[in-house]
Amino acid sequence: MSVHEQEEIKLKHHSEAMRYMDNAKENLQKAQKEGKYYNDQKYVRAACGIAYSGLLEGLDGFLKLKGINPKGKERKSVEYYQRSITKIDKKMLNTFVSAYQILHLWGYYDGVKSVNVLMEGFNNAYTLINKIKPKNQEINQK
Repeated sequence: MSVHEQEEIKLKHHSEAMRYMDNAKENLQKAQKEGKYYNDQKYVRAACGIAYSGLLEGLDGFLKLKGINPKGKERKSVEYYQRSITKIDKKMLNTFVSAYQILHLWGYYDGVKSVNVLMEGFNNAYTLINKIKPKNQEINQK
């Protein structure tokens, strides 16, 4: 794969992942933070689901750059991502598992409303999305 093709993959997946993350942040704002917690669980759940989808978009681009693609019509499950990331970087695996637990399980399914917990999940997602950041492009995490 040429450098130009790699940059195209990065740009496509990174910009889409960031679009998801921006949308997730908008939903968190609608949840209205009060002290250490968000008020509206509906918006928290939506934000976490959207952020997790953005994370997966970024990971799909990262794995594509590493030559890892699902086999045939294999459905991409959390196990698929864990298996694939394990082949590349165990530290990255820890970040993914943490983001998965916080955003998908605790945030989306359980509706946890702790600002600090959710920010950790969002920061982990940004860390992984940064792995495919195209050259000369800044990420607005705040």
